[in-house]
Amino acid sequence: MSVLLQISDTHFGTERPAVADALVAFAARLAPALVVLSGDITQRATVAQFTAARAFCDRLRAPLLAIPGNHDIPLFNPLARLLWPYARHQQAFGAELEPAHATPDWLVLGVKTTRRWRHQHGQVSPAQIEQVAQRLRGAQAGQMRVVVVHQPVAVPTPRDARDLLHAHEPAVRAWAAAGADVIAGGHIHLPYVLPLHTLHEGLARRIWCVQAGTAVSNRLRREAGNSVNVLRHDAGHTAQVERWDYRDASQDFALAACQALALDRGGAHV
Repeated sequence: MSVLLQISDTHFGTERPAVADALVAFAARLAPALVVLSGDITQRATVAQFTAARAFCDRLRAPLLAIPGNHDIPLFNPLARLLWPYARHQQAFGAELEPAHATPDWLVLGVKTTRRWRHQHGQVSPAQIEQVAQRLRGAQAGQMRVVVVHQPVAVPTPRDARDLLHAHEPAVRAWAAAGADVIAGGHIHLPYVLPLHTLHEGLARRIWCVQAGTAVSNRLRREAGNSVNVLRHDAGHTAQVERWDYRDASQDFALAACQALALDRGGAHV
């Protein structure tokens, strides 16, 4: 069974060193085929924070797909935000802001949902929606198809609705029709899994929203500590997503929840 490790909202500059060390050890045991870092890699997009984040990711010793979050654009340097908002991210993680990873087991597509003129909120454009849909339509039969965004495409409670990705509904519909299995994100530091095919009437197939909490930052919500997601699939019709929580007592990550994901292959769901 192939394994993907999703981490998010590391907010380097606010990281907890013990948690970061535990995550490195956890990744060594897990040996994932890919690590996905779904944005807010740094707290204030400084050179030092990006350097620390890159060094941490190198310690994970796995292929990496990273997209920027709203915290990865300079906030207190208006000139940098206007003229070269992603320069520091690109220096640390590569020039491609919408990276892709394709193997016989996985098709993972990153989408840049941040905008220099938005402080927190994200959006996806019609051109981005179509570009991702085209890549999904070309997926191989055995691949699990994951689209990675920063802001969520679905939320479990009305209190988080203001953080929804702008244009999430046309994106979900287009990507479902094109064959996506999962849309993974972060941003609100709350881990959960939601069935988008029950939230949006008439979707072409089953598609799941998989959200990650903050992996190593001290910027915790009252109801959620540090956590990461593990996605597993066997190239069949099922997969599963696991939430692993950091435990202070053991200074290690422990399995906290596991949910099966029914997938559609070769047709719409019933």
